[in-house]
Amino acid sequence: MKKILVVDWLDKYGGAERVLTSFNKSFNFSRCYTLINNMPAENLKKVFQHNDIEIIESPLKLLKSKFRHLFFLFPHFISNLSQEKNKCLIISSSFAVAKGFRSKKNQLHICYFQARNQRYIWDDENIYFTKLQALILNPILYLLRKIDIKQSKRPDFIVANSFFVKDWIKKHYKIDCEVIYPPVDTKLFKLEKNKSEYYITTARLEPYKRIDLIVDAFNNINEEIYIVGDGSTKKSLEAKANDNIKFYDFLDAESVMNLVSKAKAFIHAGVEDFGIAPVEAQSCGTPVIAFNKGGVSETVVNGKTGVLFEHQTAGAILDAIKRFNKIKFNYRLISEHAANYSEEKFIANIKKYVESKLHNLKDNNEKEKG
Repeated sequence: MKKILVVDWLDKYGGAERVLTSFNKSFNFSRCYTLINNMPAENLKKVFQHNDIEIIESPLKLLKSKFRHLFFLFPHFISNLSQEKNKCLIISSSFAVAKGFRSKKNQLHICYFQARNQRYIWDDENIYFTKLQALILNPILYLLRKIDIKQSKRPDFIVANSFFVKDWIKKHYKIDCEVIYPPVDTKLFKLEKNKSEYYITTARLEPYKRIDLIVDAFNNINEEIYIVGDGSTKKSLEAKANDNIKFYDFLDAESVMNLVSKAKAFIHAGVEDFGIAPVEAQSCGTPVIAFNKGGVSETVVNGKTGVLFEHQTAGAILDAIKRFNKIKFNYRLISEHAANYSEEKFIANIKKYVESKLHNLKDNNEKEKG
């Protein structure tokens, strides 16, 4: 059976894209539909493992890096992207609108939610828009939410990447789904028992990551922290950071592993739908200090593989660091815990799930013929 991949867009190679790599290892796709492909050739090779795959884009490709300005048209373009007529398996990887890809009766569409979809239209924390912007955009956002709910019904089945996302899907779309945790490269992020005295965080430097809280916390202590990443808030963060806070641009995976593996602890202040970076840290035996909400609350065992804090404030981070320094962590136990999220387990789980749905589809088709 022909296997098709649908993604929102292809640009940077991050956590979601590493999941796409594992998907391609599982299903060996022949075609990929996406709103736009801005990904460098070397990263495309990482995703598709040098496969000769056909990538079909929407007209948004004409805007190149400016395509996000037309976010309100994403549902329209994803709806009109399909060219498939024959029987096939469609796997969509959605953090925005990929779930809205149209499939036909002879096609099985399974959507893997990488995150809460289109968080910018469901935003109730004023992260993406100011209160004034939200007020002005409210009629458009209301319409987009209605469209988003409608398009959530298009996949035959939905799989969430965490119970946090599963609950969000149930709340907003009234759809029940199963959970399959995404893969972490536990082979690259290896156990390191010899820790240094610095802390670390790795993230896109965007408002919702709450790196500002980490900077505020470490501005009040003499402990050293490395912040690895780039984004729209980098300049403002650097401007207010003390000398004990060091910034690094995005690094290759091996360089990140070297820094994370030797860190005293990994700090995480945002709300992630799953949070691959904290699990990568645990794979190295590095404890995680994190806000107790989202996917990270499912992957960090408080007091054993890290320390969780209950309030999203700089003060709560400082209190968590104090508690952290009183605990003697077993680095091997932390690394063994992270093995529960290995790529091998993900591939086995997703294959089993898809094969069960294909089997049920075949049985139903035979019943209809009978």
